[in-house]
Amino acid sequence: MNSSIKYTLSLGGFLVTLAGAVLFSTKAIFVKLAFGYTRVDAVTLLAARMVFALPFYLVAAFVVSRRKDNVRFSPKEWLYVSATGILGYYLSSLFDFIELQYISAGLERLILFLYPSFAVFINTFFFRQRISGIQKLALFLTYLGIGVAYFGELSIDSGNPSFYFGSLMVLLCAVTYSVYIVGSGRIIARVGANKFTAYAMLAATVGVLLHFGIVNAGQHLVFSRDIWGYGVLLAVFATVLPSFMLSQGLKSIGSNNVAVISGIGPVSTILQAHFVLGEKIFFEQILGTIIVIAGVLLIGWKRNIPVVERAVVQ
Repeated sequence: MNSSIKYTLSLGGFLVTLAGAVLFSTKAIFVKLAFGYTRVDAVTLLAARMVFALPFYLVAAFVVSRRKDNVRFSPKEWLYVSATGILGYYLSSLFDFIELQYISAGLERLILFLYPSFAVFINTFFFRQRISGIQKLALFLTYLGIGVAYFGELSIDSGNPSFYFGSLMVLLCAVTYSVYIVGSGRIIARVGANKFTAYAMLAATVGVLLHFGIVNAGQHLVFSRDIWGYGVLLAVFATVLPSFMLSQGLKSIGSNNVAVISGIGPVSTILQAHFVLGEKIFFEQILGTIIVIAGVLLIGWKRNIPVVERAVVQ
């Protein structure tokens, strides 16, 4: 993206971006409900989600590849995009679905917000990019906020024997998703965000379905009606629609504005978890959320290719 482009915060762009951010935040709620009302496992639920998302990304891949300004992938780029989708998005989604069996939806979304800081670390250690003073402050705020919320939740969830395992899974989710973000930043500038997203998601879908086939000994995707229902909700309302909404927001109001508006995500998840799932809201959670959002906004603010611009499918 050309950093010299100026954007205005139009009402339409604001509403589309806000709706997309809120829809993304419903993912954890749908997953929690699916685990609570069905006997589905994480791999099967993830497969159901990707099966219903698959047609949308196939159409998107076809449309962007037919455009006059389409940039063809080189053989090396095909491998790069596929590996990024499989190793980044597929693994991060798998870890995310697993950990939601063990910890609250609110804590999941908060820890997951560490992924911009991990992206900064990857760029620093592997691509020799300096960490600026504002980024150091942002990293400090992010980890401080996570610590405040984490120990607050630990005090009320100390009887959960899988609390630490679930926390580890969401941490791995954030790490692997940051790999997806950094990887996307290496190619999006040349081929475009929509094309990269479509093909990376198709590669991730292949990885998910292969995983499902292996663990289920090659059985067909035959699910109960409830599992199909949650698969549709996850695919359409928590994956496809918000990904295109935020892409539209990036085009109309710019990535800095999208970064600010997307900060509603953890707040939305916490509120939905409280009213839909009955999860408790406590002071440390609210304080930690405010601190983390402040840190994330500092990390993504005024960068050439901001984190939020590349992170529109999680």
